[in-house]
Amino acid sequence: MQPGWPAVLSDGAVLLRPYRRGDARAWSEVRRANEAWLARWEPTPYGSWYELNSPAAFRSVYSDLRRAARQGSAMPFAVCLVSDAGERLVGQLTLGNIVRRAFCSGYAGYWVDSRVAGSGVIPTALALAVDHAFAAGGLHRIEVNIRPENQPSRRVVEKLGFRQEAYHERYLHIDGEWRDHIGYALTAEDVCADGGLLARWHRLRATA
Repeated sequence: MQPGWPAVLSDGAVLLRPYRRGDARAWSEVRRANEAWLARWEPTPYGSWYELNSPAAFRSVYSDLRRAARQGSAMPFAVCLVSDAGERLVGQLTLGNIVRRAFCSGYAGYWVDSRVAGSGVIPTALALAVDHAFAAGGLHRIEVNIRPENQPSRRVVEKLGFRQEAYHERYLHIDGEWRDHIGYALTAEDVCADGGLLARWHRLRATA
């Protein structure tokens, strides 16, 4: 296993943990319910959204994510909300394409249930994951690539202090076409002085 994995991270009601086999139904339900919300930002699917996000399809997703984590190329977290009623899966945050040695870098990608979008779940999840990657995970740099039109996702990284570094033309095949993306990045030095990214996010929320 790679440094810092497996891991369970939390802040308030937001919980990040590795996926479990038993997440199949919850994962399928939230993915299917959010097709209109998610499909326009995700890689072009090779098949119907309904079938690719079925409980049966989760078995392949789960296997692929576990394999990537074992190989050290990803830290894939289920994003959950915890309440007195229990735990509810509401999204996913993956630190992927991890390369170590002189690079010590990875990419962050995430999605969230539209019913909790804008409530601070993903900024909290991203801050938790980045702090963990820089500390226990031994990484130095995290990048995020976002379509220019995806204003909600851009606001997430911009308010956390990710800097815009690049504009990638026709970067990924998304929703049926090659789409431009804006490249954002953050290094460990960018947040060390602030006591970590989660501490920065807490201060921002306190002054909002």
